[in-house]
Amino acid sequence: MGAALLFGLTACTQEQQNKLGREIQNWTGTNGVLEFYAGDKLVRRFIKIDKLSTAMGTDDGKPRPYRFGYGVLDENLNFTADSGEKKVYFEISDYGSNYLFFENPR
Repeated sequence: MGAALLFGLTACTQEQQNKLGREIQNWTGTNGVLEFYAGDKLVRRFIKIDKLSTAMGTDDGKPRPYRFGYGVLDENLNFTADSGEKKVYFEISDYGSNYLFFENPR
């Protein structure tokens, strides 16, 4: 069984492997962090993000120029969901946004 799975993965293209990895990661969840910068200064951080989703058009099904998700607004930038810091919805424009998304190292 394991050999068949290994063979199946090696037969996939790199893009198919990446897509499968993203689907598994989306299913299991991640502890993502999203940071916004103004120049070199960190101005906003969201933590405990499961995933970023690309908005899709209702009628045409085409991707829209923004992403969205849910995360805890880390108001004091300490990587911890403190009392009073709530989970919120956010959107990120593809136009001129200066952001970084990564898995929380803590």
